[in-house]
Amino acid sequence: MFRCSEASRTHRKRVISSFNRVGAVTLALSLCLSGNLFLNSSFAQSPEPAESATGSQGETRPAAARPTGAGETEASAPVASPEAKSNIRRDLSAAADLMLDGKYSEAADLYRSILNTNAKETNALAGLGMALGRQFKLDAADEQFEKLLQIDPNNAVAHCGKAMVLLNRLQSSNNSVIKSRTQILKEAGKECNLALDADPRVVEAHFLLGRVYKEEGRYDRAAQAFQGAIKLDPHYSNAYAQLGLVQVLSNKLSEATESFKKAISINSGNSTAHFGMAQVAFKQNRLEAAVAELNISLYQNPNSSPVHQLLGKVYEAQGNTNAAIKEFKEAIRIKPEQAAPYLSLAGVAESRGDMEMAIAELHSGLEIMPNEPELLIRIANDSLRIDKFDDAIKNFELADAAAPGTAAPLEGVTRALYLKAQKEASGAYFASNDLAKANILVQKALKLNPTSVQLRLVDAKLRALSGQPVSVAKMPLPQSDAERPAYAECLMAQGKYNEATEQMYRAINSTNDSTKLFAIADLALMIKDLPSAELAYKRAASFVGNAERANRGMDLIFKEREEAKQNLNLANDLARSRQLQSAIDKYRLSAYQDPKVADTHLFLAQTIEKLSEQTSKTMRETIAQYKAYLELAPGVPAATQDKLQKRVAKLESKAQKIEESASQPGQPKPSLLGRLSTL
Repeated sequence: MFRCSEASRTHRKRVISSFNRVGAVTLALSLCLSGNLFLNSSFAQSPEPAESATGSQGETRPAAARPTGAGETEASAPVASPEAKSNIRRDLSAAADLMLDGKYSEAADLYRSILNTNAKETNALAGLGMALGRQFKLDAADEQFEKLLQIDPNNAVAHCGKAMVLLNRLQSSNNSVIKSRTQILKEAGKECNLALDADPRVVEAHFLLGRVYKEEGRYDRAAQAFQGAIKLDPHYSNAYAQLGLVQVLSNKLSEATESFKKAISINSGNSTAHFGMAQVAFKQNRLEAAVAELNISLYQNPNSSPVHQLLGKVYEAQGNTNAAIKEFKEAIRIKPEQAAPYLSLAGVAESRGDMEMAIAELHSGLEIMPNEPELLIRIANDSLRIDKFDDAIKNFELADAAAPGTAAPLEGVTRALYLKAQKEASGAYFASNDLAKANILVQKALKLNPTSVQLRLVDAKLRALSGQPVSVAKMPLPQSDAERPAYAECLMAQGKYNEATEQMYRAINSTNDSTKLFAIADLALMIKDLPSAELAYKRAASFVGNAERANRGMDLIFKEREEAKQNLNLANDLARSRQLQSAIDKYRLSAYQDPKVADTHLFLAQTIEKLSEQTSKTMRETIAQYKAYLELAPGVPAATQDKLQKRVAKLESKAQKIEESASQPGQPKPSLLGRLSTL
């Protein structure tokens, strides 16, 4: 049960005495909104924990010093006897006490009894709306605010209440709510602005507007809104805490620390501020300090899912995996409708090399959130790691359907197609239904985001996979180091291994963030760019506390290389004994496992040419392997290079003639994709 300290009660009475014409419910509203009390911690979705009652209730203030009461003018106030007015004031004060004590159901009953006496009592309507909102009865809460606006269309408290209801709706995992997120935030922002138009002194309107901007990712605007609330009330602890969280998201850690310290100096029980201090400490790799702050936050608010989630991440960074798993599971128990703890549990399984377990953990999240893009993309990526290409493609497509037009699922689809081509045809161009569907998705996304560098690179990679010519000069150049890995992937799909290596090395050597280095390393390992993965893991290992994680990556690289060598040796033995098809299969597997070994491509090309039956498909694969060899073996003598280049030109001429003869006389020449589909 939420309790209010005696000091808080004394201060509240002093405030009421100072503003004797301010309705008691308005004061309760101010208290609850300032401490975020109407967000049930079991439903909290924002990255910070819901404020504990003891923390927020030490911070007591009126919403605004209005002359009569929030939304109630002398003209609109109902006529009642002095005794009736006295009873209403008494009941409103009692209901405010119940709200402060966390007895929201009892408070709602008392507000209803007031409304039975006077159905147009604005403070009772506002209080009932807030009491219902605190119980997460959002439709009923919204109904009370609508009634209040019918009486007073410019009631600032009602508009704030409607904004609060809209923000709380975002916590639902309902697919229609998720799809309407942008519109809901827009409506919430509109309600905040209506409240500010009615009375710019309403502190909570600034505060809620900051929350809207924060959810929209507009961190500069969010900071301005929270600063506006602080300017009106310099003792608004939770506004400082929210400002700090925005500054953390903007990577302004020094400023964030000062904001959190200010919040705590005003209200030492502000659990959000302690959570924020832990975030800063974690980002600075001060793990013991992070644990200390998180334990304080949990003492104040033990049912905060985000705090348990972050505590799990800290324990994981300390190497205490069992404790981390316990915290991730506790985060799920408190609020199962969030992706982060499922992703974290999957991360633990991935670090142990158990991709099947990781996928199982992610599927348990999908049972509750079947359209969560992050979970679908992670399942797809883990499927790629164990060569389940079709499963990966399926989940990437589901992620694109859940979040259409975004680059990540489309990058994943083309990555899966590239790896599938590498393993099944060792880089030979191919056509499939998956390729055609991916092309449709990419073109739709490009119409929505025609200037997106990521999507244009995805399109270039897809065209390269289908065998269409791709001009490097026309490819969008990476605008930042973060875009270089995607650019390198596109180059690898075209067999331009050396240029791809240059881009990856530039990205790795310019990155001084271990998290980003591990992301590059993991991606490089997934696409079998082992030299780049090795460099990235070694760079990440140079940062404190990352040696174990980096060593696991290096072990995986060693395993890939050893298996590739074994398959190459076996392929050579099979080729010598004239078991050509078996040799080709092993060469392909070796080239897939470690594609930057030049000799593997040469031996594969030579063995394919020994097959008695040659088709345009086998010729295309031979061409691709000779080109890969020439790309990866810069020390080849000029005479050998000239010989192989002439051989490539001859094979290309033969393949083209076979493809042209396959077309029906008198019929229009099919497109490249159409020709490939017949191979």
